[in-house]
Amino acid sequence: MVHAKKWTLRKHFEGSPTNSNFELKTVELPPLKNGEVLVEALFLTVDPYMRVTAKDLKEGDTMMGQQVARVVESKNSAFPIGTIVLASFGWTTHSISDGKELQKVPSEWPDTLPLSLNLGVVGMTGLTAYFGLLDICGAKSGETVLVNAAAGAVGSVVGQIAKLKGCKVVGVAGSDEKVAYLKKLGYDVAFNYKTESLEKALKKASPDGYDCYFDNVGGEFSNTVITQMKKYGRIAICGAISVYNRTTAPPPGPPPEIIIYKELRMEGFIVSRWQGDVREKALKDLLQWVSEGKIQYNEYIIKGFENMPDAFMGMLKGDNLGKTIVKA
Repeated sequence: MVHAKKWTLRKHFEGSPTNSNFELKTVELPPLKNGEVLVEALFLTVDPYMRVTAKDLKEGDTMMGQQVARVVESKNSAFPIGTIVLASFGWTTHSISDGKELQKVPSEWPDTLPLSLNLGVVGMTGLTAYFGLLDICGAKSGETVLVNAAAGAVGSVVGQIAKLKGCKVVGVAGSDEKVAYLKKLGYDVAFNYKTESLEKALKKASPDGYDCYFDNVGGEFSNTVITQMKKYGRIAICGAISVYNRTTAPPPGPPPEIIIYKELRMEGFIVSRWQGDVREKALKDLLQWVSEGKIQYNEYIIKGFENMPDAFMGMLKGDNLGKTIVKA
């Protein structure tokens, strides 16, 4: 018999998550039926959206999320032993599947790239950056793009795609180490919002304002940015990590008159909107850019399945440089 470990939501979050919100359980999995496979997690992801969507779980449910896994037992000819798959089984070490929800890692995956990138720059993270910048913002060559949380999983990819498309890119991060990383990635301007006046630094970086704003942070930060948008500016609202742990009312929104008279367009989005051929094209573009070195990546890897909660809480606090990955 196979025993699976899983992290469950012991109690719903109130403010910032703590270890007491999670419980590690061990369950015995049944024997495989015909058509089923047993998969073992290799890499798991933690992402900001989990802080929000966990409210939809019942206490005792397994935490959600994607993983790269290997088929270790199979009664399904489409998934022989050793097949590497992408699946949304959540925070668990082993799972049984009939194969319908499994996605095989592309056969052309280069041996030189870690499989964990399927959870990051060549996965949901990269797709979020790709579609948010190119479809929602519609960034074009010669425009100025602002990215916050720019050294994080999504932000670091947004800025590099914008540079590939011929944009001027300004990145904002929360430490000098992260600012140095952004400059290494090719950002035209990068600054630490914790040590500089946000309003003054934004004005200095682009006196004429911003055509596109890729927002991962929300709150007062975004209210400040919106006043410096150009007329007809576009804003892609990807996340609002600055307010996810709030226990009081959210801060007031941006000045309506700014949005009206600058004729700004603001749109929130979830990456699952894009499926089929457009999604496959985006993944091929991302894989090609990474393979050619046009997009650099950094993985903040934490070893040990037992450290899933710590990885999650650290990511929410901004401990990571690039994508946080747990190696099981």
